Amino acid sequence: MTDTAVPFDPAVPWRKSPSVALRPEPFGALVYHFGNRKLSFLKSKPLVAVVTALEAHPDVPSTLAACEVPEGQHRAYVTALATLARSQMIERRPEESA
Repeated sequence: MTDTAVPFDPAVPWRKSPSVALRPEPFGALVYHFGNRKLSFLKSKPLVAVVTALEAHPDVPSTLAACEVPEGQHRAYVTALATLARSQMIERRPEESA
């Protein structure tokens, strides 16, 4: 089986997929994709904040900075976001037209 997902590139704009709902929980959030019916768990509130904030920033590093994620944790967050991209929970934002 081939993976047709777009490779995760933290240098480009991302967003939570419009087909995804986040349900806040004490541990973070449940994430449900209505299209592929996948259920995931975000196991920290700061990760929920990052996923929610992706839409408002030009790339992942600026999102992490805006969410005050410590520099030493950036690699772990990028790994988590790449996993969410593979499961189609987040997607590349369409390019803005000039």
